[in-house]
Amino acid sequence: MTEYENVDGYDIDNIKPVKTVETDVLVVGGGNAGMMAAAAAKEKGANVILIEKEKTINLMRVGIASVGSNAQKRAGTEINKRDLVESLAAFAQHNVDERLLNTWADHSAESVNWLEDNILKPNGAHLKSEPDAMVTSKAYQGFPTENDPTIDDKSFVSYGKWFVKYQEDHGIDMRYQTSLVKLIKKDDTVTGAIVKDLVKDEFYEIDASKGVIIATGGYSANKKLLQKWDPLALKKNVYNDSPRSNGAGITSALNVGAMRDEEPAETIFDRGLVPVGTKTEDMYYQTPTYDHWLWIGSYPFLKVNLRGERFSNESVPYQFIVNAASKEPGYLYAMIWDDNYGNHLENMHMLGCARYGFPGYMKDKEAFIKDTEMHIKDGLVVKANTIKELAEKLHIPYDALKKSIDNNNKSVVADTDNEFGKEPYRITPIDKAPYYGCILGGRILCTFDGLRINTKMEVLDKDYHPIKHLYAGGNDAGGFFWGSYNDRVPGLAASHAQTFGRLAGINAAEN
Repeated sequence: MTEYENVDGYDIDNIKPVKTVETDVLVVGGGNAGMMAAAAAKEKGANVILIEKEKTINLMRVGIASVGSNAQKRAGTEINKRDLVESLAAFAQHNVDERLLNTWADHSAESVNWLEDNILKPNGAHLKSEPDAMVTSKAYQGFPTENDPTIDDKSFVSYGKWFVKYQEDHGIDMRYQTSLVKLIKKDDTVTGAIVKDLVKDEFYEIDASKGVIIATGGYSANKKLLQKWDPLALKKNVYNDSPRSNGAGITSALNVGAMRDEEPAETIFDRGLVPVGTKTEDMYYQTPTYDHWLWIGSYPFLKVNLRGERFSNESVPYQFIVNAASKEPGYLYAMIWDDNYGNHLENMHMLGCARYGFPGYMKDKEAFIKDTEMHIKDGLVVKANTIKELAEKLHIPYDALKKSIDNNNKSVVADTDNEFGKEPYRITPIDKAPYYGCILGGRILCTFDGLRINTKMEVLDKDYHPIKHLYAGGNDAGGFFWGSYNDRVPGLAASHAQTFGRLAGINAAEN
């Protein structure tokens, strides 16, 4: 019997394929890692089949990190690689394989440059380096790693359709609505996989003479695996923004003897709006369209627990406030702000996707306000003329909330935060009616604790030996992240996926 059941419930020990297809490299998953892996393997002369269980590829990410890309060289952006790698390792308390961090830093520019030269430039686009990574807190060091796909240097451009056309033009066999059922291992070598054509409702075998690359995107959509491997995530998070990621690649690899990370790693955004009165154990809403996402949720406005007490420095990486809230009653928290909030947004100087203006997703103050007003209409952001009325609408004790707001306003006057050390330029007054508030929880974007790999992207067995012809990239590739995601290195997750996907493709093809 296999250790892990198939995530779709198939009896994987008794499947009889109706046919066999042959290729050199099989890539499982059409996301950032899988698309790069397929292109790289084909470029090295291999025949490639890419399977994707959905009808389309996954979202190709914007905001891609690198060290020394052509875009960064054009902009004069310089990053000390050693400082960056050591910062990432320290952020993870060295619960990572630092050799993988070095591998990423050494090859990230190659991946970014390939994307620009082969996908963007032929379609009139390019990458723009974002040189500004100002973080004034001594606790968190920021790095200007971000490269943004754009045509006009003022807005993002989506390149997924261009990438699909590239694959088709270069003879990559893209098979949609085709899911991984099990890996085939003969002796000490993975030789292919059993897959299912979801349209024809039939199983067949794909033999891959050079290798199989797992790039299915983690397991955040699988509540059973979360309960087993990352149970706190089900309390921290009320949304999952990656409903494709059901753990099929990881569990299939474990069934052929692979080893996985022993501790969880994840990206959580602090933007999950929930109705007042929500209990985290009753909600794990899976959405591909980022429903009920509050953009200012990542901004360091006053945040209090459900008893009205401030509990943490709000000026921390996205996930940290959610981590802190997991130690508070109910795991959720409230954010409080006043009618003048739009005038403070730009001065808070956020990074990454929360940034004010490009390369953030909200172009100006009016865009942020429009987004917030939308959630007032749907009842997830409440508005009140007095603090007492606001407390009542949020079901938060008035006396405690008023005390927290009074202390916040005193910190504005004193130009210092004696409670938790928030930077003075990020402390904003709450003194102009109407007042606003909402209840927030985490929204998990992905899990990162994946299969253990070496620097060739080869999946390791429980004795730390590579399983021949089995590779992993993207969120299925472990050893790189631990605990929380470091958003002070903008674009790291996307770059990790694309860089390691490309390396997996190259190494598989050169087998």
